[in-house]
Amino acid sequence: MDTAEPLPPQMPTPLPTLFLSHGSPLLAVEDSAAGRFLDRLGEMLPRPSAIVVASAHFMSATPLVGGDPQPRTVHDFGGFPESLYAIAYPAPGDPTLAARIVERTADAGIGVRLRASHGLDHGVWVPLRRMFPDADIPVVPLSVMPHADAATHLALGQALAPLREQGVLVIGSGGFVHNLGDLDFSNAAAPVPGWAREFGDWMRERITARDWTALLDWQASAPNARRAHPTVEHLMPLFVAIGAAGASPLPQALHRSHEYGSLALDAYAFA
Repeated sequence: MDTAEPLPPQMPTPLPTLFLSHGSPLLAVEDSAAGRFLDRLGEMLPRPSAIVVASAHFMSATPLVGGDPQPRTVHDFGGFPESLYAIAYPAPGDPTLAARIVERTADAGIGVRLRASHGLDHGVWVPLRRMFPDADIPVVPLSVMPHADAATHLALGQALAPLREQGVLVIGSGGFVHNLGDLDFSNAAAPVPGWAREFGDWMRERITARDWTALLDWQASAPNARRAHPTVEHLMPLFVAIGAAGASPLPQALHRSHEYGSLALDAYAFA
């Protein structure tokens, strides 16, 4: 299944924030519905001055931001074709922007700390390789906190909201439904199981309705929440993206597809 709202000829300024499901690392190289969507998305966006990515694969107890001027490409996965491990995404970092994030979040009462040397995990470089293949836009990685709740990540995003006015693209990179133990790795085109469909539909309805209160309580309110996300780190980037869009986020569904049964690859913009 591949459904999406039509993309505008060019997205507005200030830039929207994005939530992207990064799926399997093979998204970087394989022809797929999600990959083709990301190829188009990069062409539709105004060129950012820099990109901040809150990635599900950068986890910490308290929030961290990467300040490496030339972050390395991290291949934080196993069991994939050797060609994937040879890929580099040599985008520069932006230590100045990272320091501004530390200052801005401190003013908001959120203690983001600088990690001077931190690479780009596959939650960062896989989607960016499709969107911006020239790797010439500075990239700053931001952590999520697997033991913190959705409201904490929303507040983190809200502290970043003024960056949009400076041409900074804020991306939350995770997964809309993410339970690796339930995937049918033998069949990329396997049908979506009922439990995953119910969870995904509930999330889509709440986002469309801008029912942020219900979304913040997703673990208690959404059907099959624990099965859809046995651990929460892949959904927390969604709340960073929502918060970074400002006080009244306007959602736009950009893409919907799935792989291996329950791996939902929804993407949203928030303006």
